[in-house]
Amino acid sequence: MKLGLGLYRHALTPENFRFARQCGCTHIVAHLVDYFNGGAHSKADDQPTGGKQGWGYAGDRDKLWSLEELASLVKAAAQEGLEIAAIENFDPAHWYDVLLDGPKRGEQMEGLKTIIRRMGQAGIPCMGYNFSLAGVAGRISGPFARGHAVAVGVEAGDNTPIPNGMVWNMVYDPLAPSGTMAEITADELWLRAKRFLDELLPVAQEAGVQLAAHPDDPPFATLRNTPRLVYQPALYQKLLDLNSSPCNGLEFCIGSIAEMTQGDVYEAADQYSRQGKICYVHLRNVRGKIPSYRETFIDEGDVDILRVLRILQKNDFDGVLIPDHAPQMSCSAPWHAGMAYALGYINAALAAIRA
Repeated sequence: MKLGLGLYRHALTPENFRFARQCGCTHIVAHLVDYFNGGAHSKADDQPTGGKQGWGYAGDRDKLWSLEELASLVKAAAQEGLEIAAIENFDPAHWYDVLLDGPKRGEQMEGLKTIIRRMGQAGIPCMGYNFSLAGVAGRISGPFARGHAVAVGVEAGDNTPIPNGMVWNMVYDPLAPSGTMAEITADELWLRAKRFLDELLPVAQEAGVQLAAHPDDPPFATLRNTPRLVYQPALYQKLLDLNSSPCNGLEFCIGSIAEMTQGDVYEAADQYSRQGKICYVHLRNVRGKIPSYRETFIDEGDVDILRVLRILQKNDFDGVLIPDHAPQMSCSAPWHAGMAYALGYINAALAAIRA
């Protein structure tokens, strides 16, 4: 297994690449979506939370990520001794009508195919995505972790309807007419996901790029009056069964699975790693399950991290692990300190199971 670090768009800098390498990382999972564009949070935040109006504004719908941009990212990471393991999340501006089954769906699917081809040309082997209408919504932050460290949690579900012009918890059309997103059934959402996979996976396979699905976070059956796709561990299997392509894989989030009300995080890790379907792992710890949970330091939650790592090792998982979130520590560099603590713990845990 390989140690990696996830970096938001504004954090994709030589300084942070060096920080990752100094912490023992060999890989980067890069976010090219600017989640902090105009939202009610600052770029100093560990992760975006937002409110009823979402995280902020999506990107430029007419500007896809270019081959030059992707190749420059690969080169910049390589200069610091790192590889780009994956890009995480499509910009809502590039696929809002794929999610909504709207009039620009065909055009936007062609755009996603172009992005995947460019990733393959740039040598980026994986695209993480979350097929969701509400996205990551309804979370709160507070001094929830050990020593009053600031962390993220959920206290209750939120079924406030999503306003027109918003999807995936970001605004793609600030001039949309008043009103709210049309209601759909869970079956309709699954049909949309299948069409997405059936059209994109052949291109991904040809390009040598895996598509890796993140489960719902927070894993409610419905959120903001919309159905969710993967809110229980067994639904990952349903997603895999939609298409047998070897490029149909998982962005396996230990924290999200632990928050789910059914199943067992260790059985899920065993089931999906035995199939060789885990592309990369989000490794964090939590305490509690929906409708109420808190993220914790990696060594203090409900999940036995060493047990998870031993399961992955037993099943020959050799992919990248990243601490997707970590509590912010009380110092002048709270995000860096929290991530350094998590990375040090994971590094030591990997050494222990290899001994």
